[in-house]
Amino acid sequence: MTDQQTASQLAAAMSDTPAPIYQRVKQAIINQIRSGAWQSHQRVPSESELVNELGVSRMTINRALRELTSEGFLVRMQGVGTFVAEQKAHTAMLEVHNIADEIAARGHRHSSRVLVLERLSADGDQAAQLDIAPGQPLFHSQIVHYENGVPVQLEIRYVNPQVAPDYLQQDFTVVTPHSYLSRVAPLTAGEHRVEAVAAEPRQRELLALDEQEPCLLIRRRTWHGSRVVTAARLFYPGSRYQLFGRFGG
Repeated sequence: MTDQQTASQLAAAMSDTPAPIYQRVKQAIINQIRSGAWQSHQRVPSESELVNELGVSRMTINRALRELTSEGFLVRMQGVGTFVAEQKAHTAMLEVHNIADEIAARGHRHSSRVLVLERLSADGDQAAQLDIAPGQPLFHSQIVHYENGVPVQLEIRYVNPQVAPDYLQQDFTVVTPHSYLSRVAPLTAGEHRVEAVAAEPRQRELLALDEQEPCLLIRRRTWHGSRVVTAARLFYPGSRYQLFGRFGG
């Protein structure tokens, strides 16, 4: 298949939704990869070809490709081109759960420790995650969640102040960020990626991990309408956490 044919295939896969255009481009590419239409190591059409075929700006295409590269879907090789990355096995989770509710459902006690709760100016990567301009304010929190006193999750979260302006005024030892955000900006769409990662020293300390124990990492973004509400990285001890989803009736 030529690059032109690949670009035409992508144009046909573009959805007509109210989401930002770069998000629609990203999702169309992800769908092509996950459906098998675009195979690992396949060359992706150039930015110019995508601009011409999709009728969107070069800035939009560049942002979509840049984010897909940072998220592990694509690999960009200087002077050669952009290619579909080797894809890790992935699974779908059906629901976004509040960790306090998960722990309570097991008959255990949830508690938390707030490490960071602050206002920042967004750098390029943070701005891209929240779909805001670099330099605009964002809220940043880091919280460790415990089950019967044992650490089970390190939550690192960026929040869009335009959607949740009172985020920094909350007591997150009493209410979880998930619970608060679900109340002020109910989830209308979300995306997540799940992978096993090697724990960094600080993560090992906060989650009480053994030297070689891996982490389960969930990268999650949620929307309320057309706005990104939050982008979170959730780290779990590999030996103390399982994913569960129910399919069908």
